[in-house]
Amino acid sequence: MRILLHVCCGPCAIYCINALREKGHKVSGFFYNPNIHPVSEYDKRRESVVCMSEKLNLPVFFHREYKFEDFFRKITFHEKDDRCSLCWQLRLKITAEFASRENFDAFTTTLLISPYQDQGKIRDIAASLEKNYGINFYYEDFRTGFRESHSLSRQMGLYHQKYCGCIYSERERYVEKQRK
Repeated sequence: MRILLHVCCGPCAIYCINALREKGHKVSGFFYNPNIHPVSEYDKRRESVVCMSEKLNLPVFFHREYKFEDFFRKITFHEKDDRCSLCWQLRLKITAEFASRENFDAFTTTLLISPYQDQGKIRDIAASLEKNYGINFYYEDFRTGFRESHSLSRQMGLYHQKYCGCIYSERERYVEKQRK
């Protein structure tokens, strides 16, 4: 099966790619993450994906431009209550559109490797997108490979971020540090 893998970052992608390939799938990556802020952080993560894709011989498609405005328009007035779900919906929607247009058999996401993301909500969002775009969502709980993926990425010398990507998650990280 040809699967388009939405890639949030290089470190999270490695295990997902290997697991999908082991099952015989032909995998391509797709980098669309307007949530990442500031621009310097976006550039570091994008470069990490380029490096990872070269080392793993993974074709990666990059969304034509970095438009953080898309993220802010989507989550405005929902920064505290439903920000993450709206962000996942935005990124997976663009991924599903691309996968459908480029005739992939299915799409999936590296978000499914993170122990910090809500798998149930991600699956619900993807189910809705399957119907809207006529493209299957491939679900696999990749969380068992989280530590392995990050260990492999360190061996590759990839950049490791300290927060999810959005400015709100960065602020939450600093607030938590101050509490400790």
